[in-house]
Amino acid sequence: MHNKILWPGGKKFAFTVFDDADDHVNNDVQDVYKFLKELGMKTTKSIWPNKGSGEPICGGLTCEDPGYLDWIYQLQEDGFEIGYHLATYHSSYRQENINALNKYRTWFGTDPSAMANHALCKDTIYWGPARLENPAYKLFYKFLNMHKDKNFLGHEIHSKYFWGDYCRDRITYVRNFTYRETNTLKVCPWMPYHDPAKPYVNMWYASTEGPTVIPFNHSIIPEKINSVEEEGGFCLMYTHFAHEFSLNGKINQDFRKNMEYIASRECWFAPVSEILNFLRKVNGDHVITTTERNKLERKWLLDRLFLGST
Repeated sequence: MHNKILWPGGKKFAFTVFDDADDHVNNDVQDVYKFLKELGMKTTKSIWPNKGSGEPICGGLTCEDPGYLDWIYQLQEDGFEIGYHLATYHSSYRQENINALNKYRTWFGTDPSAMANHALCKDTIYWGPARLENPAYKLFYKFLNMHKDKNFLGHEIHSKYFWGDYCRDRITYVRNFTYRETNTLKVCPWMPYHDPAKPYVNMWYASTEGPTVIPFNHSIIPEKINSVEEEGGFCLMYTHFAHEFSLNGKINQDFRKNMEYIASRECWFAPVSEILNFLRKVNGDHVITTTERNKLERKWLLDRLFLGST
């Protein structure tokens, strides 16, 4: 269990969302962000800088699509964080990743602070079995994924997909494990943390499982939010707002109700990096131990079994 945090402004707990860029192809996602702005919730919206030239693993708009970058600028002006979801919606070579980071810096005036891998891209950083260090857990993971694993090479220095040095030099936070627990800080009290076994990532953070609207809503029902508040915790939701949070201009009713409930509580709402920066000031830069890493890996694998996915 984590120590209770004295959150800014005397708030009792913290809440935010990292929204992956996948499948954002229409105005429904814009409707979600309009709703969040009305609630006073500032979260993190990830983007792809490059318009891909190949077949998408999972597609969506990029910052080279007409009008989309203007909307992203408006989000930034409104106080939302612009996160990073790799260079584009399919695997990218080293120079393509470098170009994407340079575009990001040109457009937004700084390097990206928070990132999440786009699953199944070959340029992902420490993905697949490389997410784990415990040999037994690696074997178990490979057993679960024997027909699914591909080559994930963003951290492999001799690969044409390697860009780990740029990740280390220009990105602060990278997402790894996602959990069923709503109080993300309860299951990963050390975040953000550095892992010496993964030198191309500065600091790792965990998140709470909610990739689509139904599991997202299940994770933030009032009873679970009340527990986070009582524990003085922090819920960092992982999701894709393009996955039916709004349809044809209508916000999902359960999502609306749950988010309005959170907004009514004594909660600190801030983007991912702002909250992680605050935790670093409170707790210092934590270097994870083998025992701590084993706990995270074991809990993550158990949650994968429950969820039936990896």
